[in-house]
Amino acid sequence: MKTPKNVITAAILITAFLLLVTAGCVLFLLAARKDSDACTAEIYQDGKRILSIPLDRVSETYTLDIRGKDGCVNRIEVRPGSIGVVYADCPDRLCVRQGFVSSPSVPVTCLPNRLVILLRSRGAADDAGPDAITY
Repeated sequence: MKTPKNVITAAILITAFLLLVTAGCVLFLLAARKDSDACTAEIYQDGKRILSIPLDRVSETYTLDIRGKDGCVNRIEVRPGSIGVVYADCPDRLCVRQGFVSSPSVPVTCLPNRLVILLRSRGAADDAGPDAITY
């Protein structure tokens, strides 16, 4: 039994299209990974940006304390290319357990102390702050 020519041609075209889409996705992911090296950490408390740190310009590890209302404290450690909360006086300390982040995909949040750390790629548009889902 012979296969019609138009079926073979359609299969070749679909395969070529899928290969092009796959190659495009791989290139996009590689470009996004390259951009993540140039991130800026933006620290928000009570929805207001209080500090912005370009992580690619950090050469030595240092810590800073963020104090909020009612005396709450978060100790943040900034490393070359990453940032994380190393101490918090909140009851669950989930922000400390989250560890260090170096990618804009996941924010660091401490809900009891109303602290959010967002990483933004260098070319990302500057907006008003954390969105409703993050905050």
